[in-house]
Amino acid sequence: MNIYFTASIRGGRAEQPSYEQILKLIERYGSVLSGHVADESISNFGETEFTKEEIYEREIENLKQCDIVVAEITTPSLGVGYMIAKATDMNKEIICLYHEKNTDKLSAIIHASPKTKVILYESAEDIQIYLKKLFKKND
Repeated sequence: MNIYFTASIRGGRAEQPSYEQILKLIERYGSVLSGHVADESISNFGETEFTKEEIYEREIENLKQCDIVVAEITTPSLGVGYMIAKATDMNKEIICLYHEKNTDKLSAIIHASPKTKVILYESAEDIQIYLKKLFKKND
């Protein structure tokens, strides 16, 4: 199974340790096409070694190749929202992970969309429990 993982990069580097935990959890269930999101060496300016066109093309290609999208949406991100919209257009299964500490800031559009499944979590263990159920169902 190919899994596309997305999370805020330029605005969400403070969440990088959480992204790394999530990445380790989802790697158990398939090939993650976008593990760079959790890379601790990426700065608040993003992947400066690539042009914006290279990043866009890579991400769209990864999205096309995936079977499922896992998006960490606690930190609002235009890029993550765009990728969720593209995944919706491509009829991809979309799982959105949102840390419960800030539920008042959760996007109503994402939360209400019939195309997204929003999972509220407090810990990596909560995510692990959900992923076990999800991927068992998809076997």
